[in-house]
Amino acid sequence: MNLKIIILLLLVFSLTANAQKKMEHTFFTWTAFTANFGKEMASAEDVFNNMVKSGLKDNCLTQLDFTFISDKKKNLILLGDFIKVHYPYKVKEVKKYGHLWELDGETNEIPITADNLLYWALDLYKRGYEFDSRLDAYGGPFDPKEQKFPELDKSKEEIYFDKAVECYNKGDISGALIHWNLALAINPSNPDSYYSRAIVKENLYTWKSALKDYDRAIEIAPDFASALINRGGLKDENQDYKGAIEDYDKVLALDKVNLEIKQMAIFNRGNTKLNLKDKNGACEDWKKAYDLGAKHAKERIDQHCR
Repeated sequence: MNLKIIILLLLVFSLTANAQKKMEHTFFTWTAFTANFGKEMASAEDVFNNMVKSGLKDNCLTQLDFTFISDKKKNLILLGDFIKVHYPYKVKEVKKYGHLWELDGETNEIPITADNLLYWALDLYKRGYEFDSRLDAYGGPFDPKEQKFPELDKSKEEIYFDKAVECYNKGDISGALIHWNLALAINPSNPDSYYSRAIVKENLYTWKSALKDYDRAIEIAPDFASALINRGGLKDENQDYKGAIEDYDKVLALDKVNLEIKQMAIFNRGNTKLNLKDKNGACEDWKKAYDLGAKHAKERIDQHCR
């Protein structure tokens, strides 16, 4: 099988878990986004449980209705245009909703599980935030007597994996995760699927779950350098500096490591050492990375190593 794995190597620059703001947020602020993140996760669980009570079986293909609200019509128009480009969804005209504005839409058929629904909801929750809009409601009407499901035979694994990569590259983050979930339902021993799914989970701020996927990928493939780099970066972001350095050291101890991976491991290890107040060790690593061709290390050297 020739799977086209996505590669996202994490450069650690004392990162903070903040979203990239595309506009001034006056309706749905970052503070509100983070404060309600847990509630959004609980809401997805409630919606799923109610669907199960109505007869839903795992992976039932279901179209979901969704609604966003904002205090500015323009926000929702921009959000709707973004969704139409990046997702296989339909959206309606923005309409007035009391003193607010409302955007309604409908997804393609999605295989519903607790995990799929959770990450689909978090994806839309995040997308709404990016356009200063809030995901207000969603649901999935279905006929419990006429449920249909995706095929889960071995021949479909590569198809689902490649579809996941396609979704990810297009910006349909939850679509990517859903298809990697399907690939893993067929083959739960593919480290590439766990690694790729971990990247999506990081994008959606569920770092503990992402860490578990990196752990599983590395358990299956101990020499998986990209997974070790990313896990080290994730540990660093969450202040497990010792664990991060251990992962970078594991990469550097591998028999065959390409130059880019080696640069990244040394550079990131330097950043983690700085977080541990080991400035001399940090400078030593950045200089090593720079000598190996990591030109971005010069900024750190100039800033900290005079």
